[in-house]
Parts: sequence; structure tokens; C-alpha cells
Amino acid sequence: MGQDLYESDALLAQYLLLHYGEPRTVLPYSFGPADALDYPVRCVTELLDSGRLQGNPEALDLGCAVGRSSFELARTCSRVVGIDLSRRFIDIARKLYENGVVRWRCPVEGDFSVEIDFRLPADIMLERVTFEVGDACNLRPDLGAFDVVLNANLVDRLPRPDVFLAALPRLVKPGGQLLLASPFTWLEEYTAREHWIGGHADVTDAERSWDVLCQRLSADFDLDFETDLPFLIREHTRKFQWSVAKAGRWLRRS
Repeated sequence: MGQDLYESDALLAQYLLLHYGEPRTVLPYSFGPADALDYPVRCVTELLDSGRLQGNPEALDLGCAVGRSSFELARTCSRVVGIDLSRRFIDIARKLYENGVVRWRCPVEGDFSVEIDFRLPADIMLERVTFEVGDACNLRPDLGAFDVVLNANLVDRLPRPDVFLAALPRLVKPGGQLLLASPFTWLEEYTAREHWIGGHADVTDAERSWDVLCQRLSADFDLDFETDLPFLIREHTRKFQWSVAKAGRWLRRS
């Protein structure tokens, strides 16, 4: 039931604003959390260590939504594959790829809405990017391994995050970078309680989601960097979701 929300017009409006909205469109005030804007861009610029990339690096963006982080990865990677479970998200990402612009109706208040043009930056190397519909818990077997794997706000929306985490070592090349960010908003409509990694009432403070995540990755990855990344989702011009993702960069052990 929860995944159906990602096919709705309302969610598409929110994600287009999150990924491509101009700052004054997303946050039309002289006050507010401006440092939470451009989240998909910051997931790349603040987590990726481009100095470690060599040759013709390839990247995988799992849970790419409407594609902005995939396009941003193309600035430093020669091939980028963006994958999302939502067919409508992927359709929008492909339309941006093909046309450079998508027009979408976004709510202002109540039933009143306006059409907004969402545009790709002109300097993106589009030929490097492809998009496909896929399930992060059941990826096609011939997908291969990548120098960079990004998954932002994905792990707490999966039915089996444990299955996803177990697959990561084969998706990241030895020496490659795993970039992961999540606010760990566990909800039973997406993930049955027994499959949450952390967030349970009967565990100690040291067993929060981030600690469990790090422990499960530690067999194959070394944590290289961690930070907090705020992000802002606009529902309408006077209602917002301000959240803070815990984020990190791991290096795949050789």
C-alpha cells in the first residue's frame, strides 16, 4: 500500500520540487531552512569523494526517484544507471532526459495549484545517464558492479532492508564508494516491524538504526565519512517537511 503513494500526482509534485525546484519556488520566504534545499545534489557533492575516482568510473543510483542525483553523478562518472521502483518517477526522469524540461502542476493551497517548469541544468552530460524501473531488493542479476553506489532515503522504504544491505557488497567494486543517507523514518506500511533495522522500543540507545546499519556493513566496508544532511519537502507554499538524514560514505574493502 505504501509504495502506491509514489505513483500519485501529489508525490510527483513534491519530488520534482525537491529535485529540481528553484530555491525561491520551494521556499518562498526570506527565512526558513535554506540549507536544506538541493538535497539530491548535496547527496552527491557532500558524500562523493571524487578524488578517489579513476579511469572511467561507473555509478549506480538506487531509489533515484525523478533523477536529479543520477544527473549530478554524471558530472564525475562516465556511466550512471538510475533505478527506482516507481514507474512514474522513471517516466519523469526520462522525459527530463529527452526534453530538458517537465511541466507539472504543484499545489499552492487547498485546490489552487500552478504549473511549474522543472529544468535540467544545461551542463549535464546526458549521454552518460540511463534510467530503469527496478526493485532494490530484487535487482536484475546482470546489473554488475560499480565504482559508486548511491542510495538516498531508500533503506527505510524497503520491505526487506536486510536483503538490500546483503546485496551491496556485490554491487560495489573493491575500492569503490557506497554513499547512503536516510532519516530512518520507519513505517509499517513500507516495512514490517520485524524487518526494521533499529527503531524498536525494546532495544538500547546504542542499537539505533545508524549503529545497526554500520555494524551490518562492517564485514565488507569501512566507514570513511559521516554527516547529517537536512532536506526540505514542500507540500504547499505554507506546509513543509523538514527532515535530517544521517549520511555516510563507505569504502568497499579489497
